Amino acid sequence: MLIPLLLSAVIGCGRPPRPPGGSAGGTPEIASGEGTAVGEVAVVEFGPDDWPMWRGTGVDGVATGPEVPTAWSDKENIVWKSDIPGRGHSSPIILGDRIFLETADEQAQTQSVVAFDRSTGKEVWRKQLFTGGFEGEMHRENTQATSTIATDGQQLFATFLNNKKIWAVALNLEGKELWRREVGGFAAKFGYSASPTLYGSLVLIAADHQKGGFLAGLNRENGAIVWRKSRPALSSYASPRVVKLGGKDQLVICGCNLVASFDPLTGEKNWETPGTADAGVGTIVTSGEMVFASGGYPQAETIGLNADGTVAWRNKSRSYCPSLLAVENCVYQLDDDGIVRCFEATRGTKKWEQRVGGKFRVSPIVSGGNIFVTDMSGKTTVFRANPEKYELVAQNTLGTEGFASPAVSGGRLYLRTATGEGKDRKETLYCIGSAK
Repeated sequence: MLIPLLLSAVIGCGRPPRPPGGSAGGTPEIASGEGTAVGEVAVVEFGPDDWPMWRGTGVDGVATGPEVPTAWSDKENIVWKSDIPGRGHSSPIILGDRIFLETADEQAQTQSVVAFDRSTGKEVWRKQLFTGGFEGEMHRENTQATSTIATDGQQLFATFLNNKKIWAVALNLEGKELWRREVGGFAAKFGYSASPTLYGSLVLIAADHQKGGFLAGLNRENGAIVWRKSRPALSSYASPRVVKLGGKDQLVICGCNLVASFDPLTGEKNWETPGTADAGVGTIVTSGEMVFASGGYPQAETIGLNADGTVAWRNKSRSYCPSLLAVENCVYQLDDDGIVRCFEATRGTKKWEQRVGGKFRVSPIVSGGNIFVTDMSGKTTVFRANPEKYELVAQNTLGTEGFASPAVSGGRLYLRTATGEGKDRKETLYCIGSAK
């Protein structure tokens, strides 16, 4: 069964820039012009084995299809493993028989996209996009290639921070560059991590930073900036997502001490609600009727909102880096410091809490009723998506470092980990599958 992703389209470029709306030193806004043509574009359909962007087809960490193994080691249930050149936290995406991810060579100062064969793990091609221009204000836990690629089935859309600017680059599936666009300036505090998402004919990009960030919609055919809206002058790191709420599609994002909703076609604001924290990394999740967000620095808050932005519940728990996970009528939260919580979605009632240990920066995924969470040391804890109690299934370790969220395809789990330090550090892409 094919899964349709993109629903509507905007073709053409916006009006000339106008001054930013209230963010001193921010990137000038671009309004989607009245003359912008609304037209038809091909509806993108993905197969059940595709994982085409950050957190999968639904941008929610929910895997469909056959469930993946719950137990593995460096010798058990490993279909193949492949060396990854350079360093990055970019999660793998999967389209057909290819896997794509970003990486950076910190010594040569290059930023690249790499493609692997999904069946064998063999590197198929590598495209170097930038040389030099590396960001100096980088947190020790961040990299020069942290964003996850998005694909519309025909093109790959990669975003990088380079030379203090956010760039979007489109490649075809064989690695040929089709276009590149400077989306806006970026004053880094800890680097960049947001991943692009897709809607209609647009590539949607977030870039919150301390001198006034922005949200932007780019034409995916040519990279033209259709609209760009200013954001508060605060450093935050979350990726945008489009969800259907209250009968309409809404672009939602948290961070800058706000949970906010916009029209994904124009960038016009639907609503914004104070909450979470100045800085957040996790992507918003939804139950279909509500949205849920969490932020983690310096404040701590998790919040449930109705479709119009009104607050249904809030508490003082937090997940700063990991995204939340919505499964049935529950919201699962992975605290950065190794505590898992389960909340009833509608009222926010805490069902249970369990310390699993470790430090976490990746986002959880669910497959076959099991939730998978990988800590900074490369240990993956697997537990049941059970609203009644914490139910441990397995714990498995690969490598000594885990910062990239996993991808799922055809009953297999794809995990990017690393071992060693300094010159001896090496990254590996693992394909984890049943030996049966």
